[in-house]
Amino acid sequence: MPEITACCAPLLSAPLDEAEADELAGAFKVLADPARLRLLSLVATAPAGEVCACDLVAPLGRSQPTISHHLSALVDSGLLRREKRGRWAWYAVDAERLGILCRALGPTVSC
Repeated sequence: MPEITACCAPLLSAPLDEAEADELAGAFKVLADPARLRLLSLVATAPAGEVCACDLVAPLGRSQPTISHHLSALVDSGLLRREKRGRWAWYAVDAERLGILCRALGPTVSC
């Protein structure tokens, strides 16, 4: 999945060209999976601002390989950052990348 790099004016302010629509659709496609949305939410609301992958398996009730797959998709898109610490990976939201999607939705959305 391609990394979200930049986008466009808010959807309601000007028509998207084909390249902008492709990039934005790809970004939202990453988030179109309920497990990925939950993972992003769990990481974004973590009290420390980051969370160990080991703490994400139980809340979703999915296998570790499935969680890793979804986390990789979020990292590949740029929405999450991963830092390897010993045996585990720690995840944090990339606020700049998430902001790109938020701002694309328009000025009435609080980002």
